[in-house]
Amino acid sequence: MEKVKLYIQESYNELLTKVTWPTWSNLQSTTIVVLVGLGIFTLLVFIMDAISKGLLNEIIYKLT
Repeated sequence: MEKVKLYIQESYNELLTKVTWPTWSNLQSTTIVVLVGLGIFTLLVFIMDAISKGLLNEIIYKLT
């Protein structure tokens, strides 16, 4: 039980003294970058899905 207590204390001290937390403006700008990247990736997946759906429908209709 002492090891668990020591681990928690050391983790807490490390979070307070060794971790560099981002500023609010830095956090906002990186969040915007992540959201824009997510939007681009989502659009890319949507386009690839639409193209593959169209191709598969053409193949299925030609086989029947």
